[in-house]
Formats: sequence, structure tokens, C-alpha cells
Amino acid sequence: MPAGLVLQFSGTGRAEYEAVNKRLNIDPKTGSGDWPAGLLTHAGGTTEEGNLVVIEVWESRDAQGRFMQDRLGRALQEGGVTAVPTITWFDVVGYHTQTTAL
Repeated sequence: MPAGLVLQFSGTGRAEYEAVNKRLNIDPKTGSGDWPAGLLTHAGGTTEEGNLVVIEVWESRDAQGRFMQDRLGRALQEGGVTAVPTITWFDVVGYHTQTTAL
């Protein structure tokens, strides 16, 4: 069953999001790059207060854990993200994605 993930970063905004994506060699606007295995969909943006929110759907929690261990942890550090996010996992009971990026 797919696993949904919501990450909320206080004090972290668009500049850090873009820096992390650059280090991961992914481009959420075009969909190009070295996206991690097991990631089904990804969306990132900022709240009215400027705080970063990332919403993802993964094939499994294990797939996200491997990505965190292998690549994301380092990219967050190198991208200047020091805030520990609020993490919410949920079981996905319905899922649909378009094939276009912004």
C-alpha cells in the first residue's frame, strides 16, 4: 500500500527547498532529474508565513527511508536546512496523479 508523507519545516522556505533540489539534481518544475526510486509523487511549496511544506506519496515507507539515508539527509544539510520538520505519515486509500509538471 502506498504511504503518504507530509513534512512541515518551520523557518525554512523556498530558497532552501530550491537549494536541496539542486543538490539532489531534480527539477520539480519540469519533472526532470535524478528522482528517487519509489517516489510516486512530490509537491513542495510555502505557507502564507513562508514555511516550507512537502507532500509526497511513496511506494512504501521503506523506500522513503532509503532515500533519506542515501541522499536526502546530506542534501538537506548541504542546502542549509537546520529545522527538524513535523512529519505526518498516512495510509493512502485513494491516489491519482497527472503526468505534467508546473
